[in-house]
Amino acid sequence: MKNKRYWMMCVAAVIVIVVLTFTPVVIPAGQSDPFFLNMPYSLWLSFFLTLALVGLTFLGSRVLPYEQEDE
Repeated sequence: MKNKRYWMMCVAAVIVIVVLTFTPVVIPAGQSDPFFLNMPYSLWLSFFLTLALVGLTFLGSRVLPYEQEDE
């Protein structure tokens, strides 16, 4: 039962990150400021969101609540 709770938390976090990716928080309309190391804000934030998705995918693979059959 504990794994199912962690699984649902991972799914919810992924949904929030995916929705957040396409909002003006990540992609400001007509704006490329501020810059960090000569790269725009949206590029850096997208990089960190991608790392978060990779981490959640790894965590989700560890807490998957369903039994998988061996073939």
